[in-house]
Amino acid sequence: MLPSASRSPLPSKTLITLLLPIFRHSSTAAALPMEVTASEETLRSNLAEKQAAVEAQAEAVRKLKAEGAEKPEINAAVDALRALKVESSAVARCLQTVISNNGGGGAGDREAFRQAVVNTLERRLFYVASFKIYRGVAGLYDYGPPGCAVKSNVLAFWRQHFVLEENMLEVDCPCVTPEIVLKASGHVEKFTDLMVKDEKTGTCYRADHLLKDYCKDKLEKDVSLPAEKNTELKHVLAVLDDLSAEELGAKLKEYGIVAPDTKNLLSDPYPFNLMFRTSIGPSGLSPGYLRPETAQGIFVNFKDLYYYNGNRLPFAAAQIGQAFRNEISPRQGLLRVREFTLAEIEHFVDPKDKSHPKFVDVADLEFLMFPRELQMAGESAKPVVLGEAVRKGTVNNETLGYFIGRVYLFLTHLGIDKERLRFRQHLPNEMAHYAVDCWDAEIECSYGWIECVGIADRSAYDLRAHTEKSGVPLVAHERYPEPIEVEKLLITPSKKELGIAFKANQKMVTEALEAMTEAEALDMKASLESKGETEFQVCSLEKSVIIKKSMVSIHIEKKKEHQRTFTPSVIEPSFGIGRIIYCLFEHCFYTRPSKSEDEHLNVFRFPPLVAPIKCTVFPLVKNEKFDETAKIISKSLTAAGISHIIDVTGTSIGKRYARTDEIGVPFAITVDSTRSVTIRDRDSKDQIRVSIDEVASVVKEVTDGQSTWADIMWRFPTHSVSQADED
Repeated sequence: MLPSASRSPLPSKTLITLLLPIFRHSSTAAALPMEVTASEETLRSNLAEKQAAVEAQAEAVRKLKAEGAEKPEINAAVDALRALKVESSAVARCLQTVISNNGGGGAGDREAFRQAVVNTLERRLFYVASFKIYRGVAGLYDYGPPGCAVKSNVLAFWRQHFVLEENMLEVDCPCVTPEIVLKASGHVEKFTDLMVKDEKTGTCYRADHLLKDYCKDKLEKDVSLPAEKNTELKHVLAVLDDLSAEELGAKLKEYGIVAPDTKNLLSDPYPFNLMFRTSIGPSGLSPGYLRPETAQGIFVNFKDLYYYNGNRLPFAAAQIGQAFRNEISPRQGLLRVREFTLAEIEHFVDPKDKSHPKFVDVADLEFLMFPRELQMAGESAKPVVLGEAVRKGTVNNETLGYFIGRVYLFLTHLGIDKERLRFRQHLPNEMAHYAVDCWDAEIECSYGWIECVGIADRSAYDLRAHTEKSGVPLVAHERYPEPIEVEKLLITPSKKELGIAFKANQKMVTEALEAMTEAEALDMKASLESKGETEFQVCSLEKSVIIKKSMVSIHIEKKKEHQRTFTPSVIEPSFGIGRIIYCLFEHCFYTRPSKSEDEHLNVFRFPPLVAPIKCTVFPLVKNEKFDETAKIISKSLTAAGISHIIDVTGTSIGKRYARTDEIGVPFAITVDSTRSVTIRDRDSKDQIRVSIDEVASVVKEVTDGQSTWADIMWRFPTHSVSQADED
């Protein structure tokens, strides 16, 4: 039996407006007075001038009063002051409107909309705080029955859209990862965020979040902010990810930012590693971590996967699994949590050929793109044809572009609003030194633009790092049609001489010599020939040693090669499933009034693809024949693999419709006869009449995406329904 639907008094006209898609603002400017359409910078400058004029006139009034001027003169000056204040207030209102529109609605509107969504999600058990009876733990959440179903459907479509359609190799690796793996990947040393502490209570906060919140709050709410300060705060937001601990600390002090809960002073920022540390085995001698991402399990298996794929490139491996990050101060519900589901793809490709045979399938797609040039110019994202972006070099290569296109199709098929989806290119200060190009699929919700998918060309960094650390070559081969003659640099350490000189450290010195680049080896060769010895840095020893001519032979020889050996590049799309699901919840949520218009009904317009339950079966009245018919229909739905529920409660059919609309069920089957039934569409509320034998096939046809509801409406007689039934 389903719990009761929400039927609350309708909010004010303003709130009704915000609960209907408040974040669409593509045509806002057309509805605003001409002065409101001015740019934010122009209005801020105008406001500053008006405020200066007000202050100057106020000073003039004070001076006239102090000098004992005539009353008519003082009154005239006061009237002028009032007029200037009215003008200043008008400009301030226009500025606040522009700020609200640029931010997708005022902060209060966004908060009210978010609260309506979250209240519905929690009440209908889509998700709840974990360990709730023990007051919960920040950043940990449990998915309830409808939430699990949505998540399962999203992941099933991800497998179909990527793994099956692209013939990817799926793996499932452990969550516990040995420390040596994460040392090679750089996570042990660099996977950190800067943290500050409340100096009195010890409460921890992410330093960049405090600075970001301060800047956004000032920009959104302080209409009197001078133009120079406005520009400065926007610049701080743009370079936030590139600030050092010292620079971040200086900004916190400059702006007087304190602990948000207690207003106490904060410590200087310092790095905090986000990984959960553990030990493998009872001795504690084998350290490990809960994985912060799933990608490393794919990289370390590259050699076997390459062999499994017939030693052919390109190929992709995929993994869905849990990841863990010990967030400093989790917030924003499902958007920033300590345990979450990732779906990651590692597409291995020859660095000399990053074309893609299926790029033509997505080249004509047009969607919002936000390349770094637009970001640095302070402009907004613009619609761009993907093929044009690749041709011009905005997107580095076809394979990267192909996955950007596939990600766009995946998200929009799920139900993400294409007007609130953009692909933002990483700025130079965000890019890892080894990355070729990176784009984030960002979805706009009540929290702003949220990164939900990262699509990066990571070059050959990961495989090289694990090759160096493990000593196992993670490489690919390309056979030549005919052998070719090449000059090859050979580095041959003398183990005997190195053993005499370095004893127990011989192995590390040998490995360092063999790992030299061609340029380093040629430099060493020149030094040994001219001086007989040279100084050589051995990273594993963390010191330099003296290498003599007798210890290593470096020479170039010509030889015939039958194949080219190289380290593949990797294109990595990485999906934050929880973030995508939360944005989907917001994009699908709306309210509609009941017949009385003093109540509103919550609805999730989930596409059938991701809806937690595909249909419900309602016997119209309590009747043995109708109940038996409902059971027959239920069996046919089960046989067709369609998730459904039967609601035989005695409440009105309208209330039962409302309950299922609130959890996003797209179709309702009402049993009002033993030979035929009605099927109701959730969003249009249109109904058709279908024979009992055809019910399952019709519902499956629509939920599988073979036909649309409009297609079905053409084939079956419509059924009129009174408004009373809907209520």
